[in-house]
Amino acid sequence: MAMAWASSGLAYPERFYAAASYVGLDGSDSSAKQVSSKFANDTALLLYALYQQATVGPCSVPKPSAWNPVEQSKWKSWQGLGTMPSIEAMRLFVKILEEEDPGWYSRASNSIMEPIVDYQINNTKDEHVVENGTSFVETKTISTENGHLTETQDKDVVSEDPNTVSVYDQWIAPQTSGQRPKARYEHGAAVIRDKMYIYGGNHNGRYLSDLHVLDLKNWTWSRVETKVATEPLESSSPVTLTPCAGHSLIPWDNKLLSVGGHTKDPAESIQVKVFDPQTSTWSTLKTYGKSPVSRGGQSVTLVGKSLVIFGGQDAKRTLLNDLHVLDLETLTWDEIDAVGIPPSPRSDHATAVHAERYLLIFGGGSHATCFNDLHVLDLQTMEWSSPTQQGETPTPRAGHAGVTIGESWFIVGGGDNKSGVSETVVLNMSTLAWSTVTSVQGRVPLASEGLSLVVSSYNGEDVLVTFGGYNGHYNNEVYVLKPSHKSTLQSKIMEVPVPDSVSAVHNATTRDIESEIEMSQEGRVREIGMDNVNPGSKVQANNGDILATVKSEKEELEASLNKEKLQGVQLKQELAEAESRNTDLYKELQSVRGQLAAEQSRCFKLEVEVAEQRQKLQAMEALRKEVEIMQRQRAASEQEAAAKRQSSGGVWGWLAGTPPPERLDYSP
Repeated sequence: MAMAWASSGLAYPERFYAAASYVGLDGSDSSAKQVSSKFANDTALLLYALYQQATVGPCSVPKPSAWNPVEQSKWKSWQGLGTMPSIEAMRLFVKILEEEDPGWYSRASNSIMEPIVDYQINNTKDEHVVENGTSFVETKTISTENGHLTETQDKDVVSEDPNTVSVYDQWIAPQTSGQRPKARYEHGAAVIRDKMYIYGGNHNGRYLSDLHVLDLKNWTWSRVETKVATEPLESSSPVTLTPCAGHSLIPWDNKLLSVGGHTKDPAESIQVKVFDPQTSTWSTLKTYGKSPVSRGGQSVTLVGKSLVIFGGQDAKRTLLNDLHVLDLETLTWDEIDAVGIPPSPRSDHATAVHAERYLLIFGGGSHATCFNDLHVLDLQTMEWSSPTQQGETPTPRAGHAGVTIGESWFIVGGGDNKSGVSETVVLNMSTLAWSTVTSVQGRVPLASEGLSLVVSSYNGEDVLVTFGGYNGHYNNEVYVLKPSHKSTLQSKIMEVPVPDSVSAVHNATTRDIESEIEMSQEGRVREIGMDNVNPGSKVQANNGDILATVKSEKEELEASLNKEKLQGVQLKQELAEAESRNTDLYKELQSVRGQLAAEQSRCFKLEVEVAEQRQKLQAMEALRKEVEIMQRQRAASEQEAAAKRQSSGGVWGWLAGTPPPERLDYSP
């Protein structure tokens, strides 16, 4: 059934054209420049591309020349939207504008004419209907569509006094008292001691930061006046309470942990805020290690004493499929590099944990596609797999919510950008078989995106409680369902050979071993065999034999469990010793590296000194040669001078009046 898109004010497509007119987009180049002057470059390009996709369709124009980088960027943005439907492009355009400029509609409403005929609900009336001997209240919705009156009957969602929640597998609207929270979606919800807390969310593009509580015993709403911690504890720090949406609210140690979420001015890394109901105080959890990048629309699953975070969408609207774990005892982040093929990047998906070992991920959406695939992560081997789903696989969806009761995983709501999902489905996490619990009709909050779902106890039985959501308009209604699915199946594991690398869960209980999913390297799941007696069997065992057999099998399982626990303890000890040795070796390696760096520095200095000495020796050798040449020249000059003196001695003597020396006569 197509959804009737209606929000506060105009419905689609009029709301889209009003938004396009507000930002100044009319398809011309000048309008594109006007948008780029109002928003950041990446936002302006995305708005331009969505406008083209909504008004023209998928990009079919040729790629611009390389000399025009602006036109190339616009073409790439438009081309990247692929075959996104026009209505989805319109909705995403308005959503981005509401995130960037939450008050745009109120500022533009003065110049917007409200349509006379739209898809708004004009009149509602309640009529009592007797069905199967039980009196319910049938809601008839009379709407105006294309000038004709149409009537939609919501027979599956009934209003009933909360003290008479006795019908199984049927959504009931209990009568609540007190001031209900403002309508919203993408909020956080969690239960602590029979009280459902609602925090934050999105209303008309504006992020919220209020906190409300619904007492599930008397169905009374009240608003919690919170405060911010001024003197932080050792494990926390002061917090600025920033409005957010798309976050996760997790109950832990009688406190609430708010993880991640979209904000107007996001931080670089994901934030974990702590709310203490005893003091009504918010603080920020001080964590260690490399924190994940900030995001919203992620899944946060409590597994033992750790939070497992997967996927989401960062502040730049980039879809993610990374995996991180926060140890709540050491408050240390760890990024996990799992083997196998992970789910494609997505946000607004649902997750559940089975047997404290297997993380199941279902559905979610990208910018253009919604998914209905199922992925399983073995938290011991950190290996992804995509097992075959049994039964009728649910339709693709995003923005749905899920909770687990025993081996049953209930999924409610969600949408595919065209219509909301009306079926409430359940997955048996042991057999991976889907079945439908119930289905609602008409445009009701249960067929919404971004609604919340929690599980609580009512009169000693488990009940599902939903709140809020968006299906063309924002909702703040509460619905309750008491499921008939129980985890009382007596099952045992049929022995199927698996690789030695897949080890048993060391800390599982006997029931966990009987019902756990054993993942192989091919991503297959061990089949769970029902322990039913075949009436046509030739061998009829009496109750005593069956009891003895079950007792014997239980003893064998307990013995095997004790053995596995012992092996687990030994492995932990060996792992601790190995980590200790590794730490020592690492320290020694760092020391050797430091010494090597010092020696390398010293060697470099010596090489420099040697080079300088060589240069000095070369200079001295040149000087020595010059000195020798000068000495030879000097000696030659002295000899020449002496010879000249001898040859000119007679003349000088005559001039000086000195007679020449007498010659000796050696003649006879």
